[in-house]
Order: sequence, then structure tokens, then C-alpha cells
Amino acid sequence: MAQDHIRYDILAQEALRGVVRKVLSEVARTGLPGDHHFFISFVTQAPGVRLSQKLISQYDKEMTIVLQNQYWDLKVSETGFEVGLSFDGVNETLLIPFSAIKGFFDPSVQFGLQFEVAEVQSGPRVVADPDEAEGEETADMSDTDEPTAEESGEKVVSLDSFRKK
Repeated sequence: MAQDHIRYDILAQEALRGVVRKVLSEVARTGLPGDHHFFISFVTQAPGVRLSQKLISQYDKEMTIVLQNQYWDLKVSETGFEVGLSFDGVNETLLIPFSAIKGFFDPSVQFGLQFEVAEVQSGPRVVADPDEAEGEETADMSDTDEPTAEESGEKVVSLDSFRKK
């Protein structure tokens, strides 16, 4: 098989991340229409991710957030989005680059996308308000019931892991 010098796999991933960017941009402008809501999984140690120390300590690899009823200040840029969420009664602002997203799922219409995220090198993490987070308890939020990406090793967007069983 010939070598893919064009890198269609990367181009396809970038195009699908553009779908997420467009959807979130529209929601930031007009709000969530109908019953739409989103599960967004991302790599917490990916470059550019900004979380409090409290959230990093609990979700040191991956985290899934839900944008449904209680979120605020959704701001979308060309490279990522920022959103306010509450974790165990504590308001947090998260900054998530699109390149850190592993999965995007809208269960109201059974639509989902999976993405590959580049390997994360160990190193310093960006922390939002580290002084504010010291001494606080960790958020009581489990991502065990959230959709997860299948680790097949293939570069194929699979919707099967997001379908209800």
C-alpha cells in the first residue's frame, strides 16, 4: 500500500473538529435548541487545557463534561472553548482546546464523534486559580457511566461506543 503523504486521517480529524466548533459556536450564540445536549470527553493533560488543581487531581487523564441545563459563559474561539460548570457546588471555568477532545456525543439524536489525541508528554500543567483550589475537596463526579472512546488503534471514526445498548 502506498504511503499517505497527504495525511487524510489528520485532515478528516480536523474537519470533524470543525463540526464541534461550529455546533458549540451556534450554541454559544443562541443556546441549546430542543432536547440537544452534549457529552464532551477530553484529555486533561493535553496542551492548553486549563482546569483547577481540584479537577486535575481527580481527573488526571481524561474527563467528560455535560453541557445541558447548568452551564454558563460558553465562549468559542478558533482553537477551543471556555465554559463555566459547577462541580459539587463549586463553580469552575474550563478552557478546552479542540485538539484535546476525544469524544463528542449528543444523545438526543444519537450523534457522536471520536477523535485521536496526540500523546501527552509529562510536564507542567496549566491550572486555573491554583491558590483558590488548595484545600478544597475533590468534585464528587464520576465519569464511569459516560461514553468512552474504544481503543481499537484504527483511525476510523466509530459511533458504536456512543449508541445506547
